Amino acid sequence: MEKCYLMTALVLLGLTVRWTVSLNSYSGAGKPPMFGDYEAQRHWQEITINLPIKQWYFNGSDNNLQYWGLDYPPLTAYHSLLCAYVAKFINPDWIALHTSRGYESQAHKLFMRATVLIADLLIYIPAVVLYCCCLKEISTKKKIANALCILLYPGLILIDYGHFQYNSVSLGFALWGVLGVSYDWDLLGSLAFCLAINYKQMELYHSLPFFCFLLGKCFKKGLKGKGFVLLIKLACTVVASFILCWLPFFTEREQTLQVLRRLFPVDRGLFEDKVANIWCTFSVFLKIRDILPHHIQIMISFCFTFLSLLPTCIKLTLHPSPKGFKFTLVSCALSFFLFSFQVHEKSILLVSLPVCLVLREIPFMSTWFLLVSTFSMLPLLLKDELLMPSVVTVMAFFIACATSFSIFEKTSEEELQLKSFSISVRKYFPCFTFLPRIIRHLFLISVMTMVLLTLMTVTLDPPQKLPDLFSVLVCFVSCLNFLFFLVYFNIIIMWDSKNGRNQKKIN
Repeated sequence: MEKCYLMTALVLLGLTVRWTVSLNSYSGAGKPPMFGDYEAQRHWQEITINLPIKQWYFNGSDNNLQYWGLDYPPLTAYHSLLCAYVAKFINPDWIALHTSRGYESQAHKLFMRATVLIADLLIYIPAVVLYCCCLKEISTKKKIANALCILLYPGLILIDYGHFQYNSVSLGFALWGVLGVSYDWDLLGSLAFCLAINYKQMELYHSLPFFCFLLGKCFKKGLKGKGFVLLIKLACTVVASFILCWLPFFTEREQTLQVLRRLFPVDRGLFEDKVANIWCTFSVFLKIRDILPHHIQIMISFCFTFLSLLPTCIKLTLHPSPKGFKFTLVSCALSFFLFSFQVHEKSILLVSLPVCLVLREIPFMSTWFLLVSTFSMLPLLLKDELLMPSVVTVMAFFIACATSFSIFEKTSEEELQLKSFSISVRKYFPCFTFLPRIIRHLFLISVMTMVLLTLMTVTLDPPQKLPDLFSVLVCFVSCLNFLFFLVYFNIIIMWDSKNGRNQKKIN
């Protein structure tokens, strides 16, 4: 009973923090003609309720795709339609065709914020609470502390409740998928992940680990017996879920192709805005977008992405385990973020979710990564006037992690999960005993750099000839951190013998 009370209090605290952040400004408030992501979400409600389904993704007199045209999968469109019905019941002016563009009022803001909160409460928060309750070999107090830290992660709160999006829906479905396949509810887990992909196509960042983990399970069961049966069931589940989501768009070939063109707009370029990945950072020194043809850029980004995630995916397929699955989710999502084509700064949330799931295993490194991931979105957060909410939520999250996990005491080789790697290196370099000390120093340098850059960005004006100087520096520093984390997580995966011959068989 006490556990239920504590979990309820935890959820209420998470909701309170979220609602408090939502009382601030939002993306594009009072900034015509395009406004921002808040207007995009409202506009999709306007389109889905006023136009026939066949016109949702097509350009027309009533649907100008240049003005926040729908560019997410069908499940997002259905969600917008559901919200639109509620909005129409409350005030039809909110979603009136054409005349509602840029609509802003206190009542409408309250409604839109409530839709995010309800989605969070129905999908993401229950998944987080259940995930933490299912953690083994730790006390109830530690489970509650783990859930608190995940729910206080500032990146997701600031983007969904400040900037204004519904990332908690796709991430929540993905987390339900992780829970399902980790505890042998493979069909339900596959269904949940298919819903995540059909809500936001960026969930493809997580698709290879799901595929490799489930394929590895099939191999373990034997492809001539139970494994083959499981493989057929999984294939049928995936196909059926996609058909149900896409059924209205399968009526005509051109309809399907148009939706796909909207979901994967390769013409937009290698990256967008100031994003902390390799291509945006490297473009400071060499303008790749201006030098190389478009199709060559696509091929290069594909090759780098594929090669960077291949080793961990092979390891997961050959030695499937829930622990290896979670770490491979981190590694693959980070590879996609750093090297893939057309990446947005908000896509770092797709890496942050699986990092939250390994917060208990490596609290020091996970906390560090989650701080960097929030910092990497600083230009966007300042643009939306979210400086104060950012500072407060980051401090709250850091204090929660520091006190719950004693992160500064968890920096030994074993607690960083680098013991196997260090032993391997010491066979050739016996004096290799300083790795934890180096990592602690790197953490201090990283935090000091982030604090300094934040203060500079807020207090100083950039030179007239370099108006994007601070934004570029934020991207550059964040990218260097992410490259370090990519190497670190790959080392954990490849040197983790527990996922190999010593791993217990999956039931």
